[in-house]
Amino acid sequence: MAVAIGLCMSVASAAWSYDTQQAESYAKMFAPAEGIKVGKELHFINPDGFIKNLQAGKEYVAIDVRTSGEAAMVGLIMPGSMVIPLNELFKEENLKRVPTDKMVVIICKSGARATAAGTALRHIGFDNVYILKGGLQALSTAYGPREGASVTFKK
Repeated sequence: MAVAIGLCMSVASAAWSYDTQQAESYAKMFAPAEGIKVGKELHFINPDGFIKNLQAGKEYVAIDVRTSGEAAMVGLIMPGSMVIPLNELFKEENLKRVPTDKMVVIICKSGARATAAGTALRHIGFDNVYILKGGLQALSTAYGPREGASVTFKK
């Protein structure tokens, strides 16, 4: 019985493998992400910095990766924003919409989808992609309805 279990385990582990080239490319991408530099190296931008940069006139293209239904209920009104749901983002026609000449900020509800999308976009060559840390939840906490209504942006 023990021999049969051991044989099954060795066959199962031999059958499973991972893409070593992909793993090496991620190792290279994440190599500088250690210590206090992690957030910067992973291209996170906090809500306060995001708003301050907008107020100062910095141009962003914001991509909301939530579903169209989620974005219709509470969405972005900033110039240059677009909704491309995560499950559609990596289609060729949508990747062509992601600019390479401007800073792109990926946004979702909590930051989880944005982190996945932003990391994957950077991995395939979009070095100008950043992630709104904490998503719209963090943004609305930092800038509630009263504060958010008073935020003005330079054109």
